Amino acid sequence: MTRKSSLFPCGRVANLLSRREWLCRAGGGAGMLGLANLLAEQNLLAASESQTSAEPIDSLTPRSGHFPAKAKSVIWLFMEGAPSAVDMFDRKPELDKRDGATTDIQAFFGNPGPLMKSPFSFSQYGDCGQWVCDQYTHVAKHVDKMAFIKSCFSESNDHVPAIYQINSGLPRPGFPTAGAWVTYGLGSENQNLPGYVVMGNTQGAKGGPHNWGAGFLPSTFQGTLFRSQGTPVLNLKRQPQITKRDQLAQLDLMAKLNDEHMRRHSRDAEFANRMQSFELAFRMQKEATEVVDLSRETKATHELYGIDNPRSKSYGSKCLMARRLVESGVRFVQVYSDGEWDAHDNLEENHTHHCAATDVPVAGLLTDLEARGLLDSTLVIWGGEFGRMPISQNGKGRDHNPKGFMQWMAGAGIKGGVSYGETDEIGYEAVENPVSVNDLHATILHLLGLDHERLTYFHNGRSYRLTDVAGNVIRDILA
Repeated sequence: MTRKSSLFPCGRVANLLSRREWLCRAGGGAGMLGLANLLAEQNLLAASESQTSAEPIDSLTPRSGHFPAKAKSVIWLFMEGAPSAVDMFDRKPELDKRDGATTDIQAFFGNPGPLMKSPFSFSQYGDCGQWVCDQYTHVAKHVDKMAFIKSCFSESNDHVPAIYQINSGLPRPGFPTAGAWVTYGLGSENQNLPGYVVMGNTQGAKGGPHNWGAGFLPSTFQGTLFRSQGTPVLNLKRQPQITKRDQLAQLDLMAKLNDEHMRRHSRDAEFANRMQSFELAFRMQKEATEVVDLSRETKATHELYGIDNPRSKSYGSKCLMARRLVESGVRFVQVYSDGEWDAHDNLEENHTHHCAATDVPVAGLLTDLEARGLLDSTLVIWGGEFGRMPISQNGKGRDHNPKGFMQWMAGAGIKGGVSYGETDEIGYEAVENPVSVNDLHATILHLLGLDHERLTYFHNGRSYRLTDVAGNVIRDILA
């Protein structure tokens, strides 16, 4: 699925005059003739339109992967702020024994203290005997469906670059995110909805829209932000004073003007993408309104997702909407938690709050997907941007820790009830089978039928990919 195209500008914003356009214009195009001759001699000219597929590179039309896929869609439950593995799923008896002991581990943001045991108690669940803390008892019932990846690591100890990396593979903005790469590679099964939807943090995600951007990929593939409260999609509904007939007349006029512009500026790919966005918005007016209408669900379903409880209502609504979206053919849905699991001062208070907000909704989502036969085709991912230190900070908190953290996956193609990798005996650093962010992304793409080394886009003189020049599929967690 390697694709090369000269139709799209290099970078996030098109240059007013690119080098190729300058060659086309200067001296009546003589420079371009010379360039074409050089490329022809080296067999580097792109195939003509008659030799290539009629499908536009920026189309959301469904496409086949490189090999048969286990998963058709992804729901990524993103716990922004970084939950602590040793306080959630990765019990460390040695940390309990050495509680209060001093170490040479340094906090990133000051006030490091001694080793601190978890404030929560743990029990074993499922046939696999996975340890889970007493704050996540509903999720704990599903451990036999999950693969726990306990040896993840990343590059940055700061939230914003770490969130950029977990989303795009690189700890800086401007690169395509995983959802954008997936929809670029596979398109979407529903042309009346976006292929990539983000249910955002009600307080606003750190790093902003770069976290669901398309980077240098066509903007068709960027994420569309939905909200769990109020109007889910802003500016979607037609204004009451405008009739459907008037709106169609406006769109017809815009289409004529846009077609005329494209005849005069055939290289303006970003303009073409904006045209597609307007057309998608029009098609969404009916279907998206129905998909986000949670009143269509039964009272029992609302209770299953915790929507009847004020503590879990927001995240439960987002999880239910995620199920409705993948059921309607959306390819990639990312569901941000509200607020942050950023427990610098009081981990027990912070994590108790966030567990109460997410435990029932996450368990409800897994139960509902399984009951509807969707779990066999949907990959569910849970985790944050990094982990937390085994030492205390400010007395009762924990600082950031990119050296060792945990994610779990469940659903399509995942071997349930397994653990992969380990951190050291106190949960500080990945020591057994370390897993990079590139490895996580390679595994996600593999489950979707995409070879991470072949899913590329030609940009700035070379072929880029989500996993850059690294990444290995974690085959031990695959069914």
